[in-house]
Amino acid sequence: MYDLSDPMIRQRLLWTFLLTAAGLYAQPPATGGRPPTVGPMARMAAQPLFNNNCASCHKNTMSSADQNALKETNAPSTDTLATMTPEAIYAALTTGAMTQQASKLSDDDKRIVAEFFGGRPISAGDAGDAKHMTNPCSANPQMTSAGLSWSGWGNNLTNTRFQPAKAAGLSAETVPKLKLKWAFGLPNGAETYSQPVIMNGRVFLGDDNGYVYSLNAATGCVYWSMHTDAQVRTSMVIGPVSGHGGTRYAAFFGDRKANVYAVDARNGELLWKQRVEPRVLAHITGTPVLYKGRVYVGVAGSEEVASGDPHYPCCTYRGSLSALDANTGKVIWKTYTIAEEPKPTKTNSLGTQLWAPAGASIWSTPTVDAKLGVIYASTGNAFTEPAAKTSDGIVAFDMQTGKLLWSYQGVENDASPAGCNGRGPKGEQCPEHVGPDWDFANPPILRTLPNGKRILMAGHKGGIAVGIDPDNKGALLWKTDLTEGVAASPAGQIMWGGASDDKNVYYSLQTGGVAALRIADGTRAWFTKIEPAPHGGSGSGRLMRPRRGTVAAVTVIPGVVFAGGWDGVLHALSAADGHELWQTNTAQEFQTVNGIPGKGGSLGSPGPVIVGGTLYIGSGYIGTGNGMPGNVLLAFSE
Repeated sequence: MYDLSDPMIRQRLLWTFLLTAAGLYAQPPATGGRPPTVGPMARMAAQPLFNNNCASCHKNTMSSADQNALKETNAPSTDTLATMTPEAIYAALTTGAMTQQASKLSDDDKRIVAEFFGGRPISAGDAGDAKHMTNPCSANPQMTSAGLSWSGWGNNLTNTRFQPAKAAGLSAETVPKLKLKWAFGLPNGAETYSQPVIMNGRVFLGDDNGYVYSLNAATGCVYWSMHTDAQVRTSMVIGPVSGHGGTRYAAFFGDRKANVYAVDARNGELLWKQRVEPRVLAHITGTPVLYKGRVYVGVAGSEEVASGDPHYPCCTYRGSLSALDANTGKVIWKTYTIAEEPKPTKTNSLGTQLWAPAGASIWSTPTVDAKLGVIYASTGNAFTEPAAKTSDGIVAFDMQTGKLLWSYQGVENDASPAGCNGRGPKGEQCPEHVGPDWDFANPPILRTLPNGKRILMAGHKGGIAVGIDPDNKGALLWKTDLTEGVAASPAGQIMWGGASDDKNVYYSLQTGGVAALRIADGTRAWFTKIEPAPHGGSGSGRLMRPRRGTVAAVTVIPGVVFAGGWDGVLHALSAADGHELWQTNTAQEFQTVNGIPGKGGSLGSPGPVIVGGTLYIGSGYIGTGNGMPGNVLLAFSE
C-alpha cells in the first residue's frame, strides 16, 4: 500500500497515470527484446525531472511571460520538444548541445525525459523492422477493393461493430470449433491496442513502439513495416487515394503525437503526414474515418492528469475534430469541442498561471450520418470548472463546415482533474465540486429501427447507456443503468465500446459481464455475468493485483457476441440469450510465424475482428498500469 499523505508518493502516482494516459509509460517488453533500461517507478519522475532541470529554459507556450523567456534563452518550447524523436532528445542530452546542462542527470534520467517528450521508447536500432522477421511474403501483388473486409474501428461508418454472416464466415454453430491458426509477434511490444483491420486479404495494424505492419491475412507473412514518430494506438482505415503516382489505396491512421498519416497500403511508403494539434500532451487514440475524400479525426489531451503538478500551467487543452483532404492531408476545417478559448484564471501558490476552460477530449472514432451530412463524436470529462456543456457527451458537427450543431450531455458538472478524488489533501487545481470522471470513451452507434426511427447509442464510464434522437438535436430517448448496484469507480463501468445488430446493443462491463439492451427502448434483453479466470489467467504473476472485468470493445456477428477481459480470456456468447458458446485464454506463450518470442496478456481496448471465417485479436493491455502486457496478434479459424 502507498502512504497517500506523502506528497512525493502522491506525485509519483500522479505521473504514473499521466504517462499511461499519454501513451508514454513505456513498459518492459513482454518477452525477449531490449531489456528495460528504466524501471516503472523511475518513469514516474519524468515531469519533476524536467521541471527541476530543464523547465527554466524550455517553457510552455501559453503565457506571454513564458514566450518572452523562450525568446531570451532561444530554447525550444515543450511543444517543440514533443516534435522530436526520443533518440534525438537523448543524443542532445548525452553528446549534443545539452550535454553540459544535463551533466547532473543519470543516464536513466536522460532516457526518462527523452521518452516522455519523444512519445515512445528509445528504439533499439531497427529491431521492429520487418526485414528482420523470418516470414517475409514471397510476393506483393497489386491491391484491389475486391474481397471481404473489416473497415476501421467499427466496420462501417455507423460504428456498429457488426459483421454480416457472409463476410464473417462464422456462425453460432461453427464458433465452438475455432482453434489457433497463427500468431504474429510484435518486437519488444507490451500492448496491442491497435485493432487490426482487414482488406484484400491483408491485415493492417500498429504497435506501441511506433511501427505499423501489413501482413497476409491467411498466413501471417509480413509484406512491410514502417516506423512512425510515436506509438500507434488507432486502427487504420483503408481507402482510395489519388495524386501519388501508381498508388491506388492508402492506409490512414494517427499516433500519440497527434500526427495523421497516409501510407501506401501496398508497400507502406509515406504519402503524407499532418500534425493536427501541435501540443506535447495531445494525441490521437480514435481511429480516423474516411468518407467522400475526407479523413475525419478527433484529438484528445492528457492534460488533466498533468494538472496535479503545481509547476504546470493547467489547463488549456480542448478536444477537437478535424477534416483533412484524403489525397493531400491539408486541413479543411478544425473545430474545438469547447468553443470558448482558454483564458487566465488565477495563479497558484508557486505563481503558476492557471487557465480555463478545458477538456472534452475526443478519445474514440467519429460516427458518420450520411443522411444528414453530420458527424458525431463522443467526448470526455472537463478539466476545469464550470464543466463545459459539451463535456461527457455526444457532439454533432456539420461535415462540410465543421460547425457544431448540437450536443447531448450525459454527465453534468464533471470537472475532474487527476488527484482530486483521493482521500489526501486536494491541490489548488481542484474544483470546489469534483466530478466523477465519467467519459464517453466509446463511439456512438447509429441504428435505424424497423419503423424507420433512428437512434444514436453510447455508454459512459458511470455504467449508463443512453439512446438519443439524431433527428431531434440529441433528445434523450432512453437511459439504462448497467451498474448492477456496484458504484462506478474512476476505472469505469462501460469503457471502449459496444456493438449492435438489428435488435440489440451489447455492452461489456468493468464489473465483469455483458449486457444486451433492446435498441427500441433500452430495456434489458439479457445479462451474462463473467467471472475472471482463476488467479487472473495464466501469466497472472505479472499483475499488480487481481483484475476483473470485460472492458474491451464488443464485436457481434449474427447469433454471436464476442467480449474479452483483463484476464486475457475471450468469450463468445449467444446473441439470443447470452449463454457461452466458446472461450479461449490468450494470456499464454505462443510460437509465432515471424520468429519473435510471443506472449499474450489482458484484452483491453480493441475487440476481435472477424473476416472470412477467421477471428483476429491482439492480446496484451496494461491500461492504467495493472493489466497484463502482451505482444501477439492471434488468428483463429476452424
